[in-house]
Amino acid sequence: MLIDVRLSFPVGTAGAARMLADPQYVHAKVRASGALDQQVDVTGDADGAFTVTTRRALPSEQIPAHARALVGSRIDVRQVEAWEAPAADGSRAGTVVVEIAGAPVRVTGRATLAPGDDGTSTQVRYVGEVRATVPLFAAAVEDAAAGAVRSVLEVEQEVARRWVARAPGTQGGAPHPPAHA
Repeated sequence: MLIDVRLSFPVGTAGAARMLADPQYVHAKVRASGALDQQVDVTGDADGAFTVTTRRALPSEQIPAHARALVGSRIDVRQVEAWEAPAADGSRAGTVVVEIAGAPVRVTGRATLAPGDDGTSTQVRYVGEVRATVPLFAAAVEDAAAGAVRSVLEVEQEVARRWVARAPGTQGGAPHPPAHA
């Protein structure tokens, strides 16, 4: 099943990259997804290529009841986003992998970060394939997983807006983390 999600961040591409590579921001977006437990690892930095790996435990209430029997009371999600160094205009490309431990589902895809048409925002797009390996129920599991991924990304967009609004010095540049994030 194809998934295509577009987000808009109210900050320029350099600022968006700094935010995406900031462990404090990553912790904030993971917490906002409803994580019961979390781990964040960022390698590299926003001036070049960087990779963000998150692990989070989510309550299984976030997935449809018919799929909960496959995962139990919580789902453990590992997400890896590997971003390439920026192009001259600040745009970037990357890869995304989402795996759910103990569940027969995996999301793989590409991500792009590009300047918005207004010159002050950044458009982030995730395009990928959700695959489940469950005989007879693959389509239902893929649909549930795609819905969960969309929800998490929509939460990220809202966290980014709040982050930028609270962070000083973000106009077209790089957000600096709020002191209380």
